[in-house]
Amino acid sequence: MKSIKAGSLEIHYYEVGDESGNPVILLHGFPYDVRAYDAVAANLAGHGYRCLVPYLRGYGLTRFLSHETMRSGQQAALGADLLAFMDALSIRTALLGGYDWGGRAACIVAALWPERVRGLVSCGQGYNIQDIANAWKPAPAVEEARYWYMYYFHTERGRVGLTQNRRDVCRYIWSLWSPSWHFNDATWAATAPSFDNPDFVEIVLHSYRHRFGGIAGDPAYDGIEGRLATQPAITVPSIVLQGQDDGVDPPTKEDFDYPHFTGFYERRIIDGTGHNLPQEAPEAFADAMLTLAEVR
Repeated sequence: MKSIKAGSLEIHYYEVGDESGNPVILLHGFPYDVRAYDAVAANLAGHGYRCLVPYLRGYGLTRFLSHETMRSGQQAALGADLLAFMDALSIRTALLGGYDWGGRAACIVAALWPERVRGLVSCGQGYNIQDIANAWKPAPAVEEARYWYMYYFHTERGRVGLTQNRRDVCRYIWSLWSPSWHFNDATWAATAPSFDNPDFVEIVLHSYRHRFGGIAGDPAYDGIEGRLATQPAITVPSIVLQGQDDGVDPPTKEDFDYPHFTGFYERRIIDGTGHNLPQEAPEAFADAMLTLAEVR
């Protein structure tokens, strides 16, 4: 494991492959960690790529540089962290891949700083930029039911529950979101300690409260949030991967993401796969990254 000071964080990350290879940055989601990309990174490193897999804010050993910094989980903070990580490592351009929170960070950098992104693989919600101004609008009941955890995290009971029972909550989410993924205790145990980060609870709660417009964000990111509010298009070559069995964000017959992408674009639905797509279907994820590497 390596670490580097980037923006407001000391980011810990794994690096696999030749340091002189073209960089690929792989970003995990909630509630997962860098272990989701072990097989993907090994595959891409075997093709000559330099793979970097950082712990997001609030996960693993990644830490804030100051006690005074707001423990924000808002989308703009995640995007800013990724950009700062690239700057700190002097990475001018990279292929980005992510899902859930990590996919959101990748989409934000691809949309706002396309000159830094050679290609994007985004899983689940392909266009993963929140439309906070319209987040109050109710969805169909079946969709609202899948978001139980978001509403739970809006309550004090949810705060205490996540604090005291974070491993139970997160493992249950794994089983709900990936019903066809039969992970074992060893796989779970490799990731679970990442949730012991002292900022995990505050960042998770802030993320799910902010996205509905119910709590203020960090003023440091107001400029980025203002730009995201326009729902900017993603112009870089992109492939969206969706797990057919995703228990929280299942693919729809109509591709609602497509209008947000103006460059090369593909949607691939992966059978027998749930929400944690890179860990459940690493070959499909790596193949998408390699496809983008050939797009001009």
